[in-house]
Amino acid sequence: MKKVQNINREISWLSFNERVLQEAADERVPLIERLRFLGIYSNNLDEFYRVRVATLRRISDFSEDIPEDMPYDPAKILKKINDIEQKQQEKFSSIYQELLAELETHNIFLVNEKELTPEQGEFVTRFFEENVRPNLFPIMIKNFKRSSFLRDRAIYLAVHLQKIDKSLRDDSALIRVPAASISRFVLLPRANDRQFIILLDDVIRYNLASIFSIFNYDKFEAYSIKLTRDAELDIDNDVSKSFMERMTESLKQRRQGRPVRFIYDEAMPKSLMKMLAERLKISEKDNMHHGGRYHNFKDFMTFPNVEKAHLEYPPMPPLPHSSLAGAKSMLAAMQQKDIMLHFPYQSFHYIVDLLREASIDPRVRSIKMTLYRVAKNSKVINALINAARNGKKVTVFLELQARFDEKANIYWSEKMQEEGVEIIHGVPGLKVHSKLILIKRKEGKKTMLYANIGTGNFNEETAGIYGDDSLLTCNPHITEEVDKVFSLFEKTWYAPVNFRHLIVSPFRTRNFVVQQIEREIKNARAGQPAAIFLKLNSLVDEAIVKKLYAASKAGVKCRLIVRGICVLIPGKPGLSENIEVISIVDRFLEHSRVFVFHNDGDEKYYISSADMMTRNLDHRIEVGCPVLDPDIQQELRNMLELQWKDNVKARIVDGRQQNHYRVPAPGEIPVRSQEAIYQYFWQLLNKG
Repeated sequence: MKKVQNINREISWLSFNERVLQEAADERVPLIERLRFLGIYSNNLDEFYRVRVATLRRISDFSEDIPEDMPYDPAKILKKINDIEQKQQEKFSSIYQELLAELETHNIFLVNEKELTPEQGEFVTRFFEENVRPNLFPIMIKNFKRSSFLRDRAIYLAVHLQKIDKSLRDDSALIRVPAASISRFVLLPRANDRQFIILLDDVIRYNLASIFSIFNYDKFEAYSIKLTRDAELDIDNDVSKSFMERMTESLKQRRQGRPVRFIYDEAMPKSLMKMLAERLKISEKDNMHHGGRYHNFKDFMTFPNVEKAHLEYPPMPPLPHSSLAGAKSMLAAMQQKDIMLHFPYQSFHYIVDLLREASIDPRVRSIKMTLYRVAKNSKVINALINAARNGKKVTVFLELQARFDEKANIYWSEKMQEEGVEIIHGVPGLKVHSKLILIKRKEGKKTMLYANIGTGNFNEETAGIYGDDSLLTCNPHITEEVDKVFSLFEKTWYAPVNFRHLIVSPFRTRNFVVQQIEREIKNARAGQPAAIFLKLNSLVDEAIVKKLYAASKAGVKCRLIVRGICVLIPGKPGLSENIEVISIVDRFLEHSRVFVFHNDGDEKYYISSADMMTRNLDHRIEVGCPVLDPDIQQELRNMLELQWKDNVKARIVDGRQQNHYRVPAPGEIPVRSQEAIYQYFWQLLNKG
């Protein structure tokens, strides 16, 4: 094993999820939002097990001898993950009980099937018969032929059927809770200004006798279980099949992925647990965890609004952009100057407006776009389809390998192709993660190019909660190179392309970042001011971390805002004493990537779709873009400084992963950066 100077990435990720859990515990957060943070925490953890733990399991199982240069022992990391998660789950359960008690002070009560009044029982029975029963298909456990039918992350009730007088042998069954088609939360009729809520699980429990009425049992107990499977896709290399066919087959195989975690109600009888484990072919090796009565807290992300506005975040409706408010033409506004949109503070509808305008403008010849994750009812895709119907040449690179959105992207691919949109599915060996739009417009004898380069997906749903930046420009230095990026997708062969302005992975991003850091090191050693300011989702790449350590040793002041994984250890004497790292977790998901280099006083600003991870630098097509307009540079600088001043929702990232909140010093004004940024853009809009 080689000596490690960094934090293990999996352990760092768990530390990030602990920050999410902190939001659920934070009394400054509105009550219902705290419940929703429990859902976010749970959903994050599911994906962590499906991908990262699954990968570690594969390495652990198939590596007889761990290579000497491997920085960690996967088996030891798996154990550490298990230990950390158990402690976090204890916190989770404690927070949940506190929130239930707090709900009751607001006359909101979560009740189970044993706490229903006769009137509530009648309501639940009617609701069950009309809405739930048609979706239930019990399987008797003794009839199991294969365990693969158990769906990943779904909630199941293991039902113990008994005859009180023991005249019948006990039996057992599994019922899938249909939370995908029915809300997990059933609102019961109000009583004396009290709102009662029952979980769908308990609606089913209340009606077990009805479900199994053909049997002669008179006692029923149900215990929840949940299985998490390995979600990595093994894509067939059969060249006789299209990439879409291979992806579709791989998605079917995911349903049979190996179990990586099994959670069960600790109140379940041992005999029933043993039978389930045997039938499902799971063991302690599959991360079996006992839990409480309920699983799949991810559904709490949609905990219902019970008409008590003060229990949720106050509205922060997207603001108009000062350069676009009242503008008749998006393209005309872009001709005047570069424009940067900052979501969710400003409206994503401008992107839809841009596509809508291009779709009907008689001088627009073509629209090209990359899509990674789109909204369920995507206005973006509707605009592209409308452009094709209007006779425009529309080309879309749709990434089929967008993890967990593969099925949706296959659907949209087929939908657009039916309407005449040209779809490009793959670049050999690379995933396309860049966020680009290119519009070609005939203006006199020239063809003008208009581009949009962003840090986040073209998704109007997530744009309402993800903090991202999106540059609108017709600067030919930028737009011509965006056109070059699209040429990569359209070629049937793969060849490097030279870029002078855009920062494109896998060709240039790594070397560019290293060169910028080395320039700051050189300036610091020459006694000149030197500084680096980075805003990222993740900092994982070992070579970049080493280069930042070198910058710190040379005296370069490095400020990093890293929302998620950060393997770098800041503030370590002799290694990183000039590096500070904070993480902001608040109502919006910090998602933008912004790089600022001091450059001896001539600061250089960039936005990018890439994080500092090996996959983003070397194995994906990512696009970073210089920000040349001084006004936009100042916007970015002001936003970054407000985030750096955050002393309400910022946590200090350190080697011990303690996640201490930054707190205002005596006499210091509290700064909550997301609210401060919203106010900043409101003032820009209303100045004068």
